[in-house]
Amino acid sequence: MSLLLEPSVEQIKEQKIYKEMGLTDEEFASVEALLGRLPNYTEVGLFSVMWSEHCSYKNSKPVLRKFPTTGENVLQGPGEGAGIVDIGDNQAVVFKIESHNHPSAIEPYQGAATGVGGIIRDVFSMGARPIALLNSLRFGELTSPRVRHLFEEVVAGIAGYGNCVGIPTVGGEIQFDPSYEGNPLVNAMCVGLINHEDIQKGQAKGIGNTVMYVGAKTGRDGIHGATFASEELSDQSDEKRPAVQVGDPFMEKLLLEACLELVKCDALVGIQDMGAAGLTSSSAEMASKAGSGIEMNLDFVPQRETGMTAYEMMLSESQERMLIVVEKGREEEIVQIVEKYGLEAVSVGVVTDDKMLRLTHKGEVVAEVPVDALAEDAPVYNKPSEEPAYYRAFQEQDAYVPSITNYKETLLTLLQQPTIASKEWVYNQYDYMVRTNTVVSPGSDAAVVRVRGTNKALAMTTDCNSRYLYLDPEVGGKIAVAEAARNIICSGGEPLAITDCLNFGNPEKPEIFWQLEKAVDGMSEACRELQTPVIGGNVSLYNETNGEAIYPTPVVGMVGLIKELEHITTQAFKQEGDLVYVIGEAKSEFAGSELQKVLEGEIFGKAPALDLEVEQRRQKQLLAAIRAGLVQSAHDIAEGGFAVALAEGLMSSDELGVKVRTVEEPTLLFSETQSRFIVTVKQENKEKFEQLVQEALELGTVTADATFTIENDQEAMIQLPVAELKTAWKGAIPCLLK
Repeated sequence: MSLLLEPSVEQIKEQKIYKEMGLTDEEFASVEALLGRLPNYTEVGLFSVMWSEHCSYKNSKPVLRKFPTTGENVLQGPGEGAGIVDIGDNQAVVFKIESHNHPSAIEPYQGAATGVGGIIRDVFSMGARPIALLNSLRFGELTSPRVRHLFEEVVAGIAGYGNCVGIPTVGGEIQFDPSYEGNPLVNAMCVGLINHEDIQKGQAKGIGNTVMYVGAKTGRDGIHGATFASEELSDQSDEKRPAVQVGDPFMEKLLLEACLELVKCDALVGIQDMGAAGLTSSSAEMASKAGSGIEMNLDFVPQRETGMTAYEMMLSESQERMLIVVEKGREEEIVQIVEKYGLEAVSVGVVTDDKMLRLTHKGEVVAEVPVDALAEDAPVYNKPSEEPAYYRAFQEQDAYVPSITNYKETLLTLLQQPTIASKEWVYNQYDYMVRTNTVVSPGSDAAVVRVRGTNKALAMTTDCNSRYLYLDPEVGGKIAVAEAARNIICSGGEPLAITDCLNFGNPEKPEIFWQLEKAVDGMSEACRELQTPVIGGNVSLYNETNGEAIYPTPVVGMVGLIKELEHITTQAFKQEGDLVYVIGEAKSEFAGSELQKVLEGEIFGKAPALDLEVEQRRQKQLLAAIRAGLVQSAHDIAEGGFAVALAEGLMSSDELGVKVRTVEEPTLLFSETQSRFIVTVKQENKEKFEQLVQEALELGTVTADATFTIENDQEAMIQLPVAELKTAWKGAIPCLLK
């Protein structure tokens, strides 16, 4: 039975109960003015979740408008469950990324699992079949027992859900840094395929049409989850454990197949996942988008607990549920399809013409509010923005120059840093081969999944180096987009578009809001230059613990099109005698680098520079060379610099080695200068490759002696058996977890 004794409208106002639900004094006054009366407890609940940052983007909307969101291939931009991009032959790719940070901080297994479940529903609610999952994770240092627990449980949750639902988890990225000690980030991305005629929208159209509920029963899990995601974590956050939903991947698999059959049925008018804010958001948003209203009788909502109130049913975030709108009189067709999968489809309401969300329960009207007030007309704030003092100080510092005495030891130390080290311990828990379309599995620059029945494939990646963003959010924002594009190019793909997950601290602090603004400025500029529009995403703010914010972390999820399967390229060196090239020269740029963190224990200074024209030119030339069949392997130079990237090219072979000669200052082996690549090329393709890629510099060859050698004019600066590099790189994370 419900323990909730609902206060009167007078008590809600006098005792300011609305504040505990997440509304400010001003917002409560706005609700009162909108309704022309005091709202009851259920209505306050509706407004509190719909006006949370998580659902309304009230603090971030003015910033999000800066993103370029259109392009000649964009079929659906922001505003629906997921974005859609045309890939030719009447097919399109559907993808989106979302956060599940706060739930994962207090209940890591279920928090991560339901993050995966939610993003899958966003994709199949568009009518697409999900074909791949990726993630982007951030944790504190693995030396902490709590962080080890969070890390192990989050990975287990992602694996547990994705493996059971039968969608391969093919890629992702993980960074470890003290700024995420109290507030881990768990961002999940899903990619799907669709034929143009199957595209669905979440709209409640057609006056008199039936509103139906499909999927799992509603329980009390996840109530106020959206509000919980819109406040800082604190020592009391464990008390919010009931706000974490519980997932059932087997139910999700049935729901997925049922929905993919439903979208082929012309009785279906609209479909939307019951995600954050559950029944409230799905009903209000579907009606608002269509310019209609919805009336629902909550007595008909399938419930798995007794005595649930209207408030609990509307705010529950129980998983594996969809709200659909069906042509009046054709409900039985829907029921028959859904019952084949052992699921329920129940008529719970009707589409109206009065733009109201009207809820009845036990014969009484328990809520009556305008749908636009809940959805489109939620308040929008222009928050004050102020450049932080730390940023000004960093800009004025002299360039940081590291002091290195032993280059061999430095390389081995970098390869053992958890951010750089092999993530095999993680992805070996994921089923990345299910459905048998995975061509390039986790561990290369981007994952590649073939488009069955064609000669095409999709390359996909998630990227963001938050250290650069902390030093300079605008430059760091550009780098996040550019690095994602580099990874797609290195796989033989042409970048199509991005989805983003903007993870930041408390936007009510002017310095944090400044980070958000500047990061979006940088990302927007890079998206325009690299022609990768933003087709959707998620904002996750208030990522702070006891007042300490995470680094600004706008994760970029990018998908690219590989036009011919033979263009697929990986970072692994292929054969003895291939020539090794570097594209782009190193500069003395070490601020925010892995080396600076290792040597100094902190990061400071100016972020590495990025010239977007240079970036685009190098990417285009490298892709042209790959498509001309001239490239054996390609890898972008990222964390740890040239020496680390060179070593990574050898990690999947027991026989091959490499011998290169560089004339650069030895310290530059570890510089993280942007827009650089390591490429290997067959000897017979040397001239053609050099004609196409003008800034490529030949450095040496792939050898058959399983030795890693970097020389300068006088001596071998680093000479190591490849086996020793592998031991350091592969053993680091398992060793820390013991």
